[in-house]
Amino acid sequence: MKHLFAPWRKTYIQNAHNKDRGCFICNAAKSSDDEANLVVKRGDFAIIILNRYPYNSGHVMICPKRHVKYPYELNEDEQREIMQFLGVSVKVLENVYHPEGFNIGVNIGRAAGAGEEHLHFHIVPRWGGDTNFMSVFSETRVIPETVEETFKKLREAFSSI
Repeated sequence: MKHLFAPWRKTYIQNAHNKDRGCFICNAAKSSDDEANLVVKRGDFAIIILNRYPYNSGHVMICPKRHVKYPYELNEDEQREIMQFLGVSVKVLENVYHPEGFNIGVNIGRAAGAGEEHLHFHIVPRWGGDTNFMSVFSETRVIPETVEETFKKLREAFSSI
């Protein structure tokens, strides 16, 4: 049997049910430590943040700064900026990673797979063959770079837009 070591998952597993930590998106939006919170771009009404446990390299989330659960709770300014950020994110990810496609979506509520009750939109770069035997047979993703490397690349790319 071969072993795949993923020591960074230990923190996630230990804190997965810790209710005292609060909403990680609200915490990131309020904090000035963008690197610790993986915020690659800030706007007036929304942030672009890396997914700490990505499906693929470059997996980002667009989040309103205000804690809302449903899209219909967004005001016009939030809607406008989120849509602008979706477009900008696709452009940046194309320039940095050259994916062959994207998955863009939103999960609302824990039953739908949302890990947080704070509305957020996922943008996941995709490549032909990025779902391989590891994903299919062992439900394991192999990400070719660390989240810290992704942060450095994307923070720089977003700062130029």
